[in-house]
Amino acid sequence: MASLKELKGRINSVKSTQKITKAKQMVAAAKLRKAQAAAEAARPYASRLAEVMASLASKITVSEHSPKLLAGTGADRVHLLVVANSDKGLAGAFNSNIVKAALVTARELEASGKTVLFYLIGKKGRAVIRRNYPNAILAQFDTTDVREPGYGEAERIADELVKLYEAGKFDVAHLFYSTFKNALTQTPTEQQIIPVPAPRVTTASDSVVEYEPDEEDILAALLPRYLRTQIFGALLENNASEQGASMTAMDNATRNAGDLINTLTIQYNRSRQAAITTELIEIIAGAEAL
Repeated sequence: MASLKELKGRINSVKSTQKITKAKQMVAAAKLRKAQAAAEAARPYASRLAEVMASLASKITVSEHSPKLLAGTGADRVHLLVVANSDKGLAGAFNSNIVKAALVTARELEASGKTVLFYLIGKKGRAVIRRNYPNAILAQFDTTDVREPGYGEAERIADELVKLYEAGKFDVAHLFYSTFKNALTQTPTEQQIIPVPAPRVTTASDSVVEYEPDEEDILAALLPRYLRTQIFGALLENNASEQGASMTAMDNATRNAGDLINTLTIQYNRSRQAAITTELIEIIAGAEAL
């Protein structure tokens, strides 16, 4: 049985940990409001851009002369999995769920005879992917110095992916991130980003729209912007999901620390009471002996 000094030390240690988890929970809750607002504000723009893309794509015939980002390479052999993680831990299963979804897709692609490569964003999750696919890491994007994801980071990632695509490094790219629903629910999401899937027209219109210049030129200019917007939206969703998962995980940790403190306190009081009782018995026995 632990001594009274050891029990008291453990109680103080758990109390210190509880203060840290409580502070982390409050910080995550404060960041969550801003991150959630940013993610929700980006959704209408991405949706409207998809509608414009759909309208343009419906007016052209995809051929070998179409933009490569839309037409593809004509092959489906090498698949690049773009896995977006965070650089910080203490967020529950946020990062591991994204990595798990990417690994499931990677095994499915390999089972169908495809070659799988990885493009890793953020530090968390890299060790697991390296352990499973040590020779399949095509590139990495470090976000250590970035306080919050911005359009600049999305633009750099998109431009690098386009360069790799045009260099023939892969045929299809899939983006893995976490869609934010609420502080308790973050859903791992997979999305094909290269070649850009031809969006479907969701609204019917009787109006006739004439484009100047022609649809293919506008589409060629919009495709890189569309790719950047999708990556930017994924980074915003990831940031909101990370803060929500962190807040929930730290709340659970704070509660668990409180339960452990109560258990250790009861054990400490019982041990102290037993020690006092033993001392009293010894004093009484000594007095009777005299």
